[in-house]
Amino acid sequence: MKLIEYADASPEVQEVYDDIMAKRKTDYINNFWKALAHDPVTLKRTWDSIQQIMGPGELDPLMKELLYIAVSVTNGCEYCIASHTAGARAKGMTDGMFGEMMAVVGMANETNRLVAGYRVPVDDRFKE
Repeated sequence: MKLIEYADASPEVQEVYDDIMAKRKTDYINNFWKALAHDPVTLKRTWDSIQQIMGPGELDPLMKELLYIAVSVTNGCEYCIASHTAGARAKGMTDGMFGEMMAVVGMANETNRLVAGYRVPVDDRFKE
């Protein structure tokens, strides 16, 4: 699929691109947004949602990036792994933190599959 560059974008898409660049203090639009630009409604909705979810909240920004990487690794999304690893590094992630997070991701995936395969019932004390 052809990526939609700023110069080729509709005014509606350019408006979202402008907002992305202003809020991220950059002149660069990621390929993810350029691909979503084929559907301006999805582009705007996704940008609005990303800002809400990844913005200030109970979890600190680095933790949110680490969670995003963990899910992206599990889902096999190369683009998101690369993008959010860069974001996490910019927020202070160290090689040690990345390695520890990957160990947790690997362990969780392994034990999740074991539980699913063995059909382990949830202990009563773990239920809310």
